[in-house]
Parts: sequence; C-alpha cells; structure tokens
Amino acid sequence: MSKIEVNAIEPQCGTNLTVGASGDTITFPSGTTVVNNGSQTGFGRTGTVDWDTTPKTATFSAVSGDGFFCNTTGGAFTCNLPAGSAGAIVSLADYAGTWQTNNLTVSPNGSEKIGGVNADVVLNTEGQSVTFVYVDSTQGWINTMDSTSNERGNAFVEATGGTITECGNCKIHTFTGPGTFTVSNVAACAANNVVSYMVVAGGGAGGSSGRCDTAGGGGGAGGFREVKSPVTPYTASPLDGYPSAPNRITVTATAFPITVGGGGTTTSGYGAMTSGNQGNNSIFSSITSAGGGAGGMYSGRCSGGAPFQNGGSGGGGGSYNYNCSQLAGSGNTPPVSPAQGSNGGTGDPAASPSNTGGGGGGATAVGSVGNPPTGGGPGGAGATTSISATPTAYAGGGGGGNGSSSGGTGGGGAGANGGPNSIGTAGTANTGGGGGGSQTGTVGPDGTGGNGGSGIVIIRYKFQ
Repeated sequence: MSKIEVNAIEPQCGTNLTVGASGDTITFPSGTTVVNNGSQTGFGRTGTVDWDTTPKTATFSAVSGDGFFCNTTGGAFTCNLPAGSAGAIVSLADYAGTWQTNNLTVSPNGSEKIGGVNADVVLNTEGQSVTFVYVDSTQGWINTMDSTSNERGNAFVEATGGTITECGNCKIHTFTGPGTFTVSNVAACAANNVVSYMVVAGGGAGGSSGRCDTAGGGGGAGGFREVKSPVTPYTASPLDGYPSAPNRITVTATAFPITVGGGGTTTSGYGAMTSGNQGNNSIFSSITSAGGGAGGMYSGRCSGGAPFQNGGSGGGGGSYNYNCSQLAGSGNTPPVSPAQGSNGGTGDPAASPSNTGGGGGGATAVGSVGNPPTGGGPGGAGATTSISATPTAYAGGGGGGNGSSSGGTGGGGAGANGGPNSIGTAGTANTGGGGGGSQTGTVGPDGTGGNGGSGIVIIRYKFQ
C-alpha cells in the first residue's frame, strides 16, 4: 500500500480538488477529527437536515440526515427511526396541523431508546416539529429541538365558547347561559369576519288572575334579533337584519361576553296587585335583545288591575270584570330595525263569566285579542331560522287565559298556552317564549301566570 505524507493538498490550478475517483470509498481512520470551519461543506452535518418535500401520509422508515413532513389528515401513522449511530439525525414536522387529532408515533429501531427509554413516542401537538439526534446507547435518540408554534396564515375565524357544533364549512356556537365567545384568530378575508348571529331575550311572565271568572294576559316573547352573513349558507328568518349595517358584527381577536336573559317570573294572583316580571335582556357585542313584557292581570275592580308591560314583544292585556277596558303592551321596545317583536293582544272587557286575556306578542305577529266564544287570545307567532342547522321557531308569545273556558294557545315560537287551569303554562326554556296567562274559575283559587322561557344566543361563521 502506497503512503503519502503531506500537511496540505491544494489544486494545481483552479479551485476544485478531486480526491479519488467515482465509486471509490474514502476512509478516515478511527479517531480522526474532521473540522468544518463553516465555509467547507460535505464533511458531516452541523445539526441540520435535508428536507424531503414530498409529505408522508402513511407509516414509513426515516433516513438519517433527512427531515420529513408528516401529513396525518387521513389518519394516524408511524415513523420508524433508522438504526442509531452517533450523530445520526432525523427531523419531523406536522404538515397539515393535524397531529392533535391524528397523532404521529415515532418508534425506535429494535431495542434502541428515545430519551433513555425503549418505547414509542407519540407526537400530538398541532403544528409541532421535532429533531432527534442519536447520541449513544444509554440515551439513544434525544430530541434537541421541539417547536410547538404553528406559523400559518389564518384564512378563517378561530374561536371558542359555548357548545360548538359544525354544519358544512360553518361552526356554530350555542349559548344557553352566560359565557364568553373568544376569538383567537381573525380571517384573512374581511368578509369572513362578519359573523351570523341570533340573540333572543327571555320571555315575559304570563299575567295572573285574582277574582272568580277572570283571566291574565299572555307574556310577550323576548326580543328576537338575527343577522345572516352572506358567507354562511342557511335559511334565515324574515327578520334578518343584515341589510342594515349597524346590525352587522365584525369580530376581532378578543373576548366577547355573552349574556343570556332568563325568563320573567310570575307573581301570585289576587293579593299581589302587580304584574308578573318582564324577561331579561340577552346581549352579544353591540346587539341587545329586550326581555318580553309581562301579561296584564286582574286584581279586583277596574282600578285594581295590574297593567301589561312593554318589551321585546308586548304582554297581552288581562280581562276586566264590570265592563272595564284593558289595552296591551307594545313590542319592539326599545325600537330597532327590523323590529325585534310585536304588540300584545288586548283583553276582553266583557262582564263575567266570559272574561278572556289577550295573547302576548311574538317575534313576527301580534298577540290575538281575547275572544269569549273561542277562549283566551293566542300568542303571536315567533320566527323560524336554521342558524343552528335545524329549522327552529323562537320567541312566540304566550296565550291569554280564559275565565270560564279554554285558554289561548302559545305562539309558534314556543309561547305557553293560557288556562283553563288556574296556573298558566311556562314558556319553553331557551326559546324566549312568553308565559301563559292564568284563569280563575267561579270558585277560585286565584290563578298564577306561567314563567317566561329563557333566551338563547347562537353565533355562526365560516371556519374552512
């Protein structure tokens, strides 16, 4: 074997130096140190890898010196590490930001170790990237770099809060009680930041009755307000307020407190001398829906009757004995456009035994007048929308009670029925329905109106 001993080798001309021929193996003896001062290349790695830009979509065996983009969109799979040798290096990156759903498992070769343990490692963080370097047989592969940041453009809104469901390319956040709608990222396209929403307040309580053959009016529905963003496909109610710019909400990356109004509570009959309680407001950002007005009640002669109330929808008027007159509550109070509710129906002023209460106003229709031949006035119809992905009616007025026969039916948005029992029916929870008016028969006992139904807030936006 020939041997050449020199301190340096330089090319005779030019800047290229060839050592050996194609196919030759160049051997550095054991213990040799190869020094790379940063300007030379090809003498071993400096802690980086060459990235394979064809994403992996199924179980594969890694090669030392390479980095791999792992796409688990179609399901979890495994990366098998190569046999370890000192300085071997492998990097892995979450290609589609899906490791939190479909994990990537990293498996050592045979009895080799990862971080001192002969066991698989599961990568389950969205947007994660890792670099493993093989050190020795004691620790095996050690993770030297681990990034959990995911620097990606935000094409769509990202948010948390409430009960979250999906419909096509939309996410739907439903709040049946107080909460927070927290936007962590806004969309790159401004149009996608205009969200759809429905805000329904609590319905008003039905009116009580406190003398034989008298009846209370139905509670008005909670205010109903809706905007359908053009980027979220569904069938909105006739009260879609999108055409009016002040109704639109463009979200930013911040927290939006959500208020869901409770239904108005009723009062007892004859001795109370007051109406039931108005429903409570529901709020999302700049949008407030007003609680429904309580139904009127009878508490003695004309001067003793407790009045109806105004609100999102107005409460129905109670009956009056001795031919006194009773009006009804006004809806859309305070006023917004489109109107958030309707007026209540008036009570029947005729003498007993045919007294009837008027129906509470609903989101899309006024409450009906109490009509002795047919009973208490039906509540006004609510509004039907598919914002939740299912066509659902909200904010129907409560039916009026009847002093001697049947009570009025609730409105189409889950308003309660009136009598003919002495206790009015409660409005359905999370619909904003008005409570039913009560009745008192010829012998009593004093009637009590039904409580109003609590409200609801739903937010919908495009997320993909």
